[in-house]
Amino acid sequence: MKKWSATGNPTGRIAYVNGRYLPHAQAGVHIEDRALQLGDGIYEVTNVIDGQPIDEEPHLDRMERSLRELGMDMPMGRAALKLVMREMIARNRIANGLLYLQVTRGAARRDHVPPKNPPRPTLILTMRAQDMAALAVRMEKGIAVSTQPDVRWGRCDIKTVQLLPNLLAKQAAKQAGAFEAWLVDDDGYVTEGGSTNAWIVDGEGHVITRDLSSAILPGVTRKIMLDAMAAAQVKVVERKFTVTEALGAREAFISSATGAAVPVVTIDGKPIGDGRPGPVTRRIRDLYAEKAGIK
Repeated sequence: MKKWSATGNPTGRIAYVNGRYLPHAQAGVHIEDRALQLGDGIYEVTNVIDGQPIDEEPHLDRMERSLRELGMDMPMGRAALKLVMREMIARNRIANGLLYLQVTRGAARRDHVPPKNPPRPTLILTMRAQDMAALAVRMEKGIAVSTQPDVRWGRCDIKTVQLLPNLLAKQAAKQAGAFEAWLVDDDGYVTEGGSTNAWIVDGEGHVITRDLSSAILPGVTRKIMLDAMAAAQVKVVERKFTVTEALGAREAFISSATGAAVPVVTIDGKPIGDGRPGPVTRRIRDLYAEKAGIK
C-alpha cells in the first residue's frame, strides 16, 4: 500500500523531463528549447486528490486540442502518458496536489518559423502539494477579485505557456489585496480570471458564465460543472456579462482545476450580494464533487 504525504517525498520533489525522473533542482531543458526562447509550447494542470488525478480524460483531451492548434503532436501515446503521470504521483508521494504537464516544440536553432523537420518535443512533468487548509478557508470565506484590462493575445482558447499578461494581472490583483484578477475586454465585458473561469448568479438565480470563444480558455472544471448543473436542471446562461452586472449579482464565483465554485465575495472592494458565500455556489460545488467523484 502506498504511503501518501501531505507535503510530499521527504527526500525532495521529483520532476520528469524527456524520459528521465530527476530531482526537481537538477531538472532542466536545452537553452534553445522553443518554449524558453519563443513561448512555443502548451501545458495542462490536473488536480490530484487522494492520490488520483481528477478529470484526467478531459484534461488530456484539451492538451491534445492545444497541441493540434499549434501543429504539434503528442509527445507519447495517451496510455503511456497516464503511466508517467501515476509514476510522478507515486514518486512524489503527494496525496493532494497539482500535477503539471508541459509540452514544447523542442530544442532547435532560434528562428520564429518552426523548423521543417521538427525536433523531438520536450515533455516536462512537475508536481507540488496543494495547501488544502488554505483552500478550505477560501471555500468557506470567499475571495476578493480585482478587475484588470485584458491585454492577452487573441487565442486564449489555447492553453499555451505564454502567461506574462496573466502574471501581470494577478500581480496587480495581489497588490490590490485580491486573490484573483478578472480580465475585462475593451467593451467592458469580463472574459475570465487570470487563471480561472468567471461566473455570476443573477437576481433570478440563473448562473451566468461567458460563452466559449477564442477569448477564453475552455476550462475542464468549467465543463464538468456545466454538465453537473445540466443534470440537476440548474438554469445556466452562457453569455457575456459586464463588471457592472457582476457588481449587482446575487453571487459570484471562480472555477479551475485548483478549486470548483470558489466564492467571490468582493469585486474591486465592493461586496457581492451580502458579502458572503451564497447557497447557489455551495450547491454547484457539491454537484461538481459528485460528478467528479470527489469525496
